[in-house]
Amino acid sequence: MKQRLAIASALLNDPEILILDEPTNGLDPQGIHQIREIIKVIASQGTTILLASHLLDEVEKVCSHVVILRKGVSLYSGSVDGMNASHGFLTMQSNNMEALQHALDGNPAFGTVKREGDFLLAYLNAPMDAAAVNKLLFEKGITLSHLVKRKESLEEQFLELTKQN
Repeated sequence: MKQRLAIASALLNDPEILILDEPTNGLDPQGIHQIREIIKVIASQGTTILLASHLLDEVEKVCSHVVILRKGVSLYSGSVDGMNASHGFLTMQSNNMEALQHALDGNPAFGTVKREGDFLLAYLNAPMDAAAVNKLLFEKGITLSHLVKRKESLEEQFLELTKQN
């Protein structure tokens, strides 16, 4: 209630810009959802909202643009969708993991390929759907027992971006 009251009092003078610092901090899941919805409504009515948060899931769900700062230096500035423009990655498993690893390592469509538990994670360098990957590997004699394609979350991309700099 205090968070909602603080936002309501900040809106009394109909500001052009509303600055929020960790607005969902300490809230339960229902409170987090309510605050997110309030933020979306305020933004849809034309108020610019500057939201500072370490919760990248929150940023991804609420914001249209993002700035990633590290030690006062901007590492990325642009749309959230633009940050999410990676081609994603695949989680795969096969009876012959060595052959699968070899096939992926030799293909320019795949970037980093790493083992994670019983699975291989393969990051895509180019757009490719799961059916095309399955067909490509089947033609090389590799049968997959598990294949899931995912987009990298904002958090995963943030960690990759800040690791490089």
